[in-house]
Parts: sequence; C-alpha cells; structure tokens
Amino acid sequence: MVSLSAVDCRADDAEERFVESLRETGFGVLTNHPVSEVRLRAIYAHWSGFFTGEAKNDFIFDPEKYDGYFPQALAETAKGRNVRDMKEYFHYYPWGRCPADLKAEVSAYYDDTVAFAATLLGWVEKHTPAEVAKRFHEPLSGMIDGSAQSLLRILHYPPIPDGVEPDAIRAGAHEDINLLTVLPAANEPGLQVKSRDGSWIDVPCDFGNLIINIGDMLQEASGGYFPSTTHRVINPEGSDARKARISLPLFLHPRPEVILSSRYTAESYLGERLAELRGEGPPGKGKSGIDKTDKNKTSEGGS
Repeated sequence: MVSLSAVDCRADDAEERFVESLRETGFGVLTNHPVSEVRLRAIYAHWSGFFTGEAKNDFIFDPEKYDGYFPQALAETAKGRNVRDMKEYFHYYPWGRCPADLKAEVSAYYDDTVAFAATLLGWVEKHTPAEVAKRFHEPLSGMIDGSAQSLLRILHYPPIPDGVEPDAIRAGAHEDINLLTVLPAANEPGLQVKSRDGSWIDVPCDFGNLIINIGDMLQEASGGYFPSTTHRVINPEGSDARKARISLPLFLHPRPEVILSSRYTAESYLGERLAELRGEGPPGKGKSGIDKTDKNKTSEGGS
C-alpha cells in the first residue's frame, strides 16, 4: 500500500519531493513550514468556543454571498450518498462577515497561508515537465494574485452522537474544485486519501503538519498530469468518538478571468461544476456532492 511521508520544508530536496508526492498521490505533507503553530492553536481554541456557543446563529450564511455560518442541517451530501456529512462550518473571506473578536487572528492566518501557497504553486510549476508547463497560460502563483475567491472554511465536526445513522460520516468521499487546498493537521485524526489501487491511506495528522491536496482546477490546467484525488474524513472510534474536530482548509481559487485550458476560464469552470452539482448540467459529470441549495460554494466537502 502507498503511504504518505512528510517532507521537511528545510531539506535541500523539499521542492522535488513535495511535487513528486502531489503527482503520485494528489497530496503532500509538509513539516517545518512557515504557518504559525501558535496561531493555529489559538484559532482552534477560539473557534471551538464559537461553534459551541449561540452567537454563531447571528452569522447565518448570506444566501447571495455565501459567507458566514452553515449549520449541520445544511452540510453537504456527498455524491452517491443519502446522508448529510456530520459537520458545521463558517465561510471566511476577507471581504465577508466575521465575529469581531475572531477576525484579526483568522485574517492574519488567511493572508500568511495564501502567501505561502503562492510559494507552493511556484514549486509545482518549477518541477512540472516542460511539455505540461506549456499548458499554463500564466504562472500558477500568478493565478491567485489579487483573487478574492479563495475561501477559508472553518470546519467543526461535533462529537459523534448516540444512535447515529449507520451510513453517517464526518465528510463523505469527495474532491475539491480549486487549484490547491492548504490544510493544517486538524486537532483530531480522520482524514484519508484514496490511492490509485482503491485503498484508503491515513494522512499523517501530527500537529504541525501542513497537508496540501490538488483540486480539479489544477488537474484541468495541467491536462490531468496532477490528479485531483478523492478524500474523506472518517468517524473516530471508542472514546475518540466523543471528541470534536476542528479543521481549517483554505481553498485556493484563481481570479475569475484566469484561463485554465482551451475549454475553460476559472469562472466558466466553476460555474459549470456548480451547475452540475445542483443537477442543472449534463448528468454524470459532477464528481462530488455540494448541497444543491448552495449556489456559490467554492469547495466540495471538508478535510
């Protein structure tokens, strides 16, 4: 079985090993990266308080902009499943709403992580074969420069309740629509990636790891060279089932006018995918289940 090994950002061959991991598994795991662990601990603690309090209901998502709080009753149902994911979440954009006492911390995290993600996109382009790289209509890191579309989703997976439906899972198998997703290891394990042989691989969840996965837009821009890989969040067992889980996936989206391929701009690709996922497009093309009420969601599922 394939395994995922962490790559030390300070190693001389970090760039090559990271891009190789993306190519082979769709995922990469980094250690000794510049994303602040101190800030992450604070965000996990402060947003745990937000999700267990009542103030979250003052930030119910905006049906036009889709920023704000999404209760568990509006969580996605992954394609091929009949049971909603067991999670609630908050969509943060720099232009969107956010609790005043949490905004400075999460804004700084967003800015720093987007900046590091641009570096990672540079690594990907640098170590892409020339015949594949020529497909890119502009530098990969430039595609997110000035973008207002990148989404930070603050996910809360509550403790598993008694009497839960047998099929219920924290996040059903799905792919992401965007270029790259940047995810610090959550405060509890559960993330798995599907390998090429169909088996599920546990993603290393040691605190301090930074997990990156390929989205459908990078797959499209690279002509399939970089695969958008299916992943899920499984339910914990035993006493761990009583523990909540916080996760902070940052979904990197290009500016709408960015050309992904001869077929799509970022805007047209996203529009088509969301239409398919709402059941408005040709059947069978959408990969995973965004809730059909969510017209502007820029990611699929959770991590």
